[in-house]
Amino acid sequence: MTDFLARLYKPKVPLLWWLSKPSYTAFVLRELSSLFVAWFVAYLLLLALAVGAGEAEYRRFLDLSANPFLIALNVVSFAFVLYHAVTFINLTPQAMVVRLRGRRVPGPLLTASIYVAWLVVSAFLAWLVVG
Repeated sequence: MTDFLARLYKPKVPLLWWLSKPSYTAFVLRELSSLFVAWFVAYLLLLALAVGAGEAEYRRFLDLSANPFLIALNVVSFAFVLYHAVTFINLTPQAMVVRLRGRRVPGPLLTASIYVAWLVVSAFLAWLVVG
């Protein structure tokens, strides 16, 4: 009988329980950032479709993108995508062991190499776009 009653016990959990500790807040914000990553992917796919549909559709997409709500959403999404990327990179040494010549690559070196690669790719893409 006590097992049955123990299963019925459901403690009240406050809605904002995750604000009680910084580690909980970071975890929940990282999970929430996935929604903004999904929005970014959808937005870029819509952009690609508009470009593929011709100049008139592309102009319509640009006009829609000038909406202040969409601008604000994309700015917030960009911040969350950066947060998502940084936390992903920082967690890489715990999730992946990289061996070089039979020795394990230290975590900070692995993280730094990913940041350098990110910087190089970003610089190359900026060079392509800006000219």
